[in-house]
Formats: sequence, C-alpha cells, structure tokens
Amino acid sequence: MPTVEVAERAGVGLDGKVRPSEDVVAVLPNAVVLLDGATSLRPELPSGGWYASRLAGQLTGRLTGYPDADLADLLAASIRALARETGLTPGDSPSSTVAVLRWNASTVEGLVLADSPIVAVTDDGPQVLADDRIASLPRPGSYRERLRDGAGYGDDHLAALRTSATAVGRLRNTDGGFWVAEADPDAAYEARRASWPRAEVRQVLLASDGVSCGVDDYRIFPDWSAVLALATDRGADAVLDAVRQAEEADPHGTRWPRPKPHDDQALAVIDFTTD
Repeated sequence: MPTVEVAERAGVGLDGKVRPSEDVVAVLPNAVVLLDGATSLRPELPSGGWYASRLAGQLTGRLTGYPDADLADLLAASIRALARETGLTPGDSPSSTVAVLRWNASTVEGLVLADSPIVAVTDDGPQVLADDRIASLPRPGSYRERLRDGAGYGDDHLAALRTSATAVGRLRNTDGGFWVAEADPDAAYEARRASWPRAEVRQVLLASDGVSCGVDDYRIFPDWSAVLALATDRGADAVLDAVRQAEEADPHGTRWPRPKPHDDQALAVIDFTTD
C-alpha cells in the first residue's frame, strides 16, 4: 500500500485575520481527495469551507461504497445529494475545487475540477493534470493592477475584488467559463481526467492553489520535480514553508498580486514506491 503524507495550513480571510482553513483532505485506503472551498464574498451564503467539508463526506462515502464506479458519476451524485440535503441551488451556492486520486492493482486515475492540480511522477518525469480554465478568464475590477501599483490590501482592495468576483461568478459552470463543484451535478462531467499504469507511477502530488502558486505564479519552484525533491528531503511541510516565506517577503502583493496575503495550503504526497 502506498504511503500518504499530508500537510495543511490555514491562510487568512479577506479581513486579513487567521480563520480555519477552507481546504479539506481525506485519505482512504485506495484514494485521496483534496478540496479547496472558495472564499465567499457573500456573507449570506455558507462558507466555502462548510461546502468543501460536506462534499468531502459525500464523496468519500461513495468512493468507499462504490470502489469501481466512474469518478465523475460519483462526484455528480455527491454534488446532487448535497444540494438536495441543504437546499442549495445553482448560481446561489458556495463552491469548491475537487481533486480525486484513486488506485487499484493496475491503474492510478485522477480527476480535477477547477484549480487544484494532480501531478503524477513517472520515469518520464512529472505528468500534470490541471484545470486552468479559471486562470484564463478576464478579471475586471483591476485589483491586481492596484496591488502592483502599491495600493495594498484594505477596503478599496476588497471593493475591487468584489467587482472582479461578481464578473467571474457569472461565468461559473457555463460553456466558455469555468467549472467547479457547486449545486449543478453536471459540472462533474466537465472535469479533467487522466490515468496511468500503476507500475509506472512513483509518486503523486495533490495540491490546493495555495501551494501550486509556488510553481505557477511565484516560480519559486522551477517545476514540480523541485516540489517533490523538497518534500522528499524535508517533508511536505517544507513546501508550505517555502510558499509562505515568499508571501511574507511580498506582504502588500506588489510582486505577486493575489486576493489575500496568504491562501490556505494543502498538499498530499502519495508514494507508490513503498508498495
């Protein structure tokens, strides 16, 4: 059986204060699930962490009960059941990314919905399974430009962020927009999928964007091989430390404009060489 190491750390809310992480990681005998609840700008809705924790419960129950079922079918059923139980409706619901890794004796398979990537490391190097549709969307509100110009975090930043989030939210779970777990079960069938022969897989990483930003945005890691090397040498927490230290060196978001000074961080490292 592979070994699994998990590292998690809370970021801050939009007010800059520490609050419980909205990332969720669940480890099963044959699967790992990582969800990143979206920070809500609508106080009347439940939080993204509330949604992610409940969706994780729905999904892990189905992964356990139906170990051979299609991953998208399991995710769709989980989204549908959660919406029914809680009265959530499409377009008026908290949301979460989803990354699922599952394995059996012959195959390792992954599913990614929104920006929580899976990276399978084989003899040919890292194979990245990512959903980058949200990253390519326009961001009205100019909050990134404000930060680059040195305006910093505060009430004006929050207002610009709300403008951006409202515009991007209209593209949620729509063709030409981006797809995420929310209250529409059909979103599950828009997920990115991949599979690998188990004999070829050495390690697999699952990360929330509070960690993957170290590769994709900050470039403090030249590639995912560097992330794995650090995790192998010093542990998964060292990867979180490196990302957080970079952010602390850019406290006002001028070098790396981002919604919050620190996002939640979650990283799971699955080592198949220990089988």
